[in-house]
Amino acid sequence: MANMKFSNGMHYSVGAVIERNGKYLLIDRAVTPFGFAGIAGHVDEGETEIETLKREVKEESGLEILSHELLFEEKVEKNRCVKGVETHYWHLFRCRVIGSIRNSSESKSISWYSKEEIKKLKLEPVWEYWLQKLNIID
Repeated sequence: MANMKFSNGMHYSVGAVIERNGKYLLIDRAVTPFGFAGIAGHVDEGETEIETLKREVKEESGLEILSHELLFEEKVEKNRCVKGVETHYWHLFRCRVIGSIRNSSESKSISWYSKEEIKKLKLEPVWEYWLQKLNIID
């Protein structure tokens, strides 16, 4: 993603909280930062947050977004990405989706997890933060 939106040492990112039947869609990341995470990605230059959200959900899961709701918009420090940047400005969305999940090259696996199952997973740090903030985990 050579053209990602970048400003003053900060990247812009989106994340998707996708829940179905009491379970949340998480990937086991194949690249750093490792751990289980919701679908997320950097906003490319010239792209809106919504365009990025739709692109990332499709690329990483095969699902299509029916609707989305902004949950949080905030700067998160100590959120190191593969590009070495420590600060990200996040737009976190709750998404309703259609389709069947499929794995991508960006993850070791993709699956639906209950709140109890999520508590036992090694989460990517920023997703541990988001899931706590959403009261999905303690």
